[in-house]
Amino acid sequence: MSIKTQLKDAMKEAMRAKDKSRLSAIRLIQAEIKRVEVDERIDIDDARVLAILDKMVKQRRDSISQYQAAGRQELADVEIAEINVIQDFLPAALSEAEIAELVQSAVSQTGAVSMADMGKVMGILRPQIQGRADAGAVSGLVKAALNS
Repeated sequence: MSIKTQLKDAMKEAMRAKDKSRLSAIRLIQAEIKRVEVDERIDIDDARVLAILDKMVKQRRDSISQYQAAGRQELADVEIAEINVIQDFLPAALSEAEIAELVQSAVSQTGAVSMADMGKVMGILRPQIQGRADAGAVSGLVKAALNS
């Protein structure tokens, strides 16, 4: 079942359960997907939906840190709730060991030896970690592997 279909089903369930916060978050996701489809005049696939969801989680994490710095915990709580709903539609997160294994595999696959090769390594890793790990954290692991 495609992610877009899962979203539609989840929206119906949230409506039936009268879960307003979940329904609101699902509508935000659908609106963002629709915006991309209309702007680019395409029908997006699951890989692109995952990229959109990943971006939405990152935006909300940034918002949470800003709200908490400003002492607005109630707004941060709303963002946290939205992240929880978005993550329901993302694949299971990778463990630290799995990420380290992917990084080592990508480094050996590309023959990377210096920071100049980081783009090649990240190019291989990006599709594998999409929606399953924070690209910034993986980038740090790649830097550490290339510097050692």
